[in-house]
Amino acid sequence: MFSKIPLTALRAFESAARLGSFKTAASELAVTPTAISHQIKTLETWLGLLLFERKPSGVSLTLSGQQLYAASHEAFRRLGDALEAIQPVAPGETLVLTTTPSFAAAWLIPRLERFHERFPHLHIAVETSDTVVDLEREARVDLAIRCSSERYPALVNQELFDEYFGAFASPDFDEDRPSGRLELIAVRWDTSTPNTESVTWQAWCERAGKQDWLRRSVLRHFDDEHYALQAVLHGRGAVLASSVLVNDQVMAGALRPVLPSVRLPGDRYVALCRPGRERVTPIREFLDWLEEEASATRVGLLNRGS
Repeated sequence: MFSKIPLTALRAFESAARLGSFKTAASELAVTPTAISHQIKTLETWLGLLLFERKPSGVSLTLSGQQLYAASHEAFRRLGDALEAIQPVAPGETLVLTTTPSFAAAWLIPRLERFHERFPHLHIAVETSDTVVDLEREARVDLAIRCSSERYPALVNQELFDEYFGAFASPDFDEDRPSGRLELIAVRWDTSTPNTESVTWQAWCERAGKQDWLRRSVLRHFDDEHYALQAVLHGRGAVLASSVLVNDQVMAGALRPVLPSVRLPGDRYVALCRPGRERVTPIREFLDWLEEEASATRVGLLNRGS
């Protein structure tokens, strides 16, 4: 039965279907586009049906092609996970992790030294971007840490912690002074970022009963949370920030919450990987370590009454 399965042709088909291009599939498999086209034509002849609709603008899957792609993609994914699971960990192995620049700078990078001390044979390559990486398509990426209200049913989800947004400032910031100019710092959110349209100083001041702050304040906006935090750490007013990203600075006494009971809703942080990958030894070790670190952060947030 298995001896009749055209594995080479199936591999070419899966790559072309996943990437949506014969040319891109050829690059991934290190062959020519003609070779990809030939393998897919061989598979179509073997099956007696068309898998792709070929148009001048490109190719698209037929209904039969969609069905075969779903099955072949899952089969190759499970086979790849099984092969990785039984392979011994090579010295100096690298795991590729994607997350946002602000989370990497404020939370992850300061903790990685502890991971490397415990697992010196593993390296973590952190790739930062505000663009969500599709783990189903980007096979070279092992893990993702995202801040989102979304659920990812096709991936393994390991919840880390929930955030809220509040006002934070240096210890000498005086929110009770009756007059004088205030400097309020915030992030200029991308309109596509979920649940951030209400994270504004106007919303916070309304909840706090501090509408007068808006009348006597100078608003400073940054494109990234990390830069906003750096500004307030250097004594520039108060920042509207994620409780997770400021947690270390609050615990160290460099920042303090301003009116800590006033909070705006945020999202949850979650670590993600493809199903089955969580059983691969290096990834399992990293996820176990990540949970230990996340637990300590949750305790810090809980102690502040979050």
